[in-house]
Amino acid sequence: MEINIGISDKDRKAIADGLARVMADTYSLYLKTHNYHWNVTGPMFQTLHLMFEQQYNELWTAVDLIAERIRALGHFAPGTYKALGALSSIAEDESIPAAKDMIKNLVKGHEQVATTARKLFPIADAANDQPTADLVTQRLEVHEKTAWMLRSLLEEGHA
Repeated sequence: MEINIGISDKDRKAIADGLARVMADTYSLYLKTHNYHWNVTGPMFQTLHLMFEQQYNELWTAVDLIAERIRALGHFAPGTYKALGALSSIAEDESIPAAKDMIKNLVKGHEQVATTARKLFPIADAANDQPTADLVTQRLEVHEKTAWMLRSLLEEGHA
């Protein structure tokens, strides 16, 4: 059945393509964060283990929301490692990094997802697609806040 929600087929395709890239970055960051949760070691183990768990759970939920928005726009969400890997701009690790490097990598990952999401905002806005713009705004808020919190772990305290 034809989709008639006030957004042209061309715009829905462009938005769905942008959402697919956001989804791929989010999924890649989810997997990286879950990997770090399993494999973190060192004096900050308990803190990081719990923090990474909260973060990967949030990312997992976000993947579903993004995929459902793609479907609402009439397109299929990417659903294989191959498809997600081709769309993602998040670098994979070659080995298990030290805890401090995990934090640095996750900062970079959250900043990258924010960058990818921010590129979609003007496309959604120009198409008058408020639900996608709202979703992107929410994702930006989460990723920027998470990057700040992770960055704070790397700073020296003030006396």
